[in-house]
Amino acid sequence: MTRVNFYVLENDDAAGYAEFVCRLSEKVCSRSDGICIHSADESQARQLDELLWSFREQSFIPHQLENEGIDAQTILIQHDASHEIPASHHKVLINLNPEIPSFFSQFERVVEIISGDEHEREKGRERYRFYRDRGYPLETHKVSL
Repeated sequence: MTRVNFYVLENDDAAGYAEFVCRLSEKVCSRSDGICIHSADESQARQLDELLWSFREQSFIPHQLENEGIDAQTILIQHDASHEIPASHHKVLINLNPEIPSFFSQFERVVEIISGDEHEREKGRERYRFYRDRGYPLETHKVSL
């Protein structure tokens, strides 16, 4: 069964949010292949693509956008929920979209990152209830930036 981890950021700092996504992606990438980041839209996907190349000088996080072909050794960044995600990327889903993608249960683990913005928190609560009511194992981590 898919495990779900919520990371609740204590403040509403857009730059801090983006950096946390990069740091968490780096950590997950060092432990596992098969990672997909599901962004809210194409703009966020492209922003994350750029940031993953440059957020820390000494790190390298192999990644690619969904329309660039698919390599099993990289993090796949996608925003279009209608595109099929290859089985090679079904270990960890980092969901940055305010909605739960229909394909989430294909993954061993789902990571939800909740910013300090009150609207985002409410959407996060809705997602939490969705997973809880269906019996998915949940963990919550509070993060200060």
